[in-house]
Amino acid sequence: MSFPFAIKTDDVSKLYHLGERAQYGKTFRETIVDSLNRVNPFSRLRSSGSANGHADLWALNGVSFEIRPGEVVGVIGRNGAGKSTLLKILSRITEPTRGRAEIYGRIGSLLEVGTGFHPELSGRENIYLNGSILGMTRREIESKFDEIVAFAELERFIDTPVKRYSSGMYVRLAFAVAAHLEPEILLVDEVLAVGDAAFQKKCIGKMSDVAKHGRTILFVSHNTAALLNLCDRGLLLDKGKLVEDGAIEPVIQKYLKGLRTATPWDLTSYDDRQGRGKVRFTRVRFEDGSGNTVEHGISGEPLVVVLDYESVDDRPLPNCRVSVVFFDGLGQALFNCVSELVIHDPITLPPSGTIRCIVPRLPLSQNQYVLTLFLDVNREIEDWIHNAIELNVVDGDFYGTGRLYPEGWRGKGVLVPHSWTVESK
Repeated sequence: MSFPFAIKTDDVSKLYHLGERAQYGKTFRETIVDSLNRVNPFSRLRSSGSANGHADLWALNGVSFEIRPGEVVGVIGRNGAGKSTLLKILSRITEPTRGRAEIYGRIGSLLEVGTGFHPELSGRENIYLNGSILGMTRREIESKFDEIVAFAELERFIDTPVKRYSSGMYVRLAFAVAAHLEPEILLVDEVLAVGDAAFQKKCIGKMSDVAKHGRTILFVSHNTAALLNLCDRGLLLDKGKLVEDGAIEPVIQKYLKGLRTATPWDLTSYDDRQGRGKVRFTRVRFEDGSGNTVEHGISGEPLVVVLDYESVDDRPLPNCRVSVVFFDGLGQALFNCVSELVIHDPITLPPSGTIRCIVPRLPLSQNQYVLTLFLDVNREIEDWIHNAIELNVVDGDFYGTGRLYPEGWRGKGVLVPHSWTVESK
């Protein structure tokens, strides 16, 4: 029997009472206080809310959507937006406070390191245990066993209790089990970030293969490149609410736009920074080759990174070094523009001003990138801002041929000037 949807949620909400502890038995003092609270309304009012350290948090609030069989959907949002809570409700790990979630199909989930594994059992035994939980027969599990072990690269440790596994080994086995035991629905949380880069790439490839066989995937990630390559649709959560549901690219664009501070490119209130702080970047923006402020870069066109800064002193700043590092969506550094590599003499900066880093031909293909900013004075780090600003790059005529990257080649990273020759034998 076929169903019109694989997952359907209707007003799904989850309320947590912060500050509460599970009660395993009360002390005599707690019993007396509770009795007084029940008979004295003023005492009850005084002890409620934040005064008692308790507060209500709606991790999810009125989330409704439908996912059809075979859809690959990315779930994105800030930390604390409710993404993991949503997957736990869909996996039946926790129940919603309000609303209803309907699942049609066998679920394989990878939510947290070790979820669904018994630490005292070996890797082999946990594979059979997980398969049984999914409703598979022993013969079905055996037919996939060798493939699971090979994918996880744990042949030597498959009979070792998983409590002795490292977090990376745990994740490798957990993902291999979840992906290979042929669930109709696969739920994957950001837990893949525990693995190394090669394993992450391997997992993305496997999820792509699973999707091609018509299975439904719900993928939670901050890796925008992986979401673009894997998903067709996106759900954007913010403070427990579903604020966007649609094609993956506009959903990611709205998410990235929301990461910016209230004033575009304002860095004065940015917290993720290191250094002494006597000199600080205050603003960052992008310009094109004509000095016009732009919101995105174009492959092959000039890009100027404009940095405003201020010092607490009125004296000139001697022997300065400034750098702008370009990272891809996986957090890998692509290239670093460093002032001392191209300027022979040490830089002396005025107490406050504007620095421009000029990239004459932007060597990046269409994708989202992240810039980190760095400034030191006399080899003392003054300001170091990680992930200071997102840079959206659109395809341009980098090679001067009038041709763009073929469809599906998105996110190849750095573009390199090159030429070709042909010789006859």
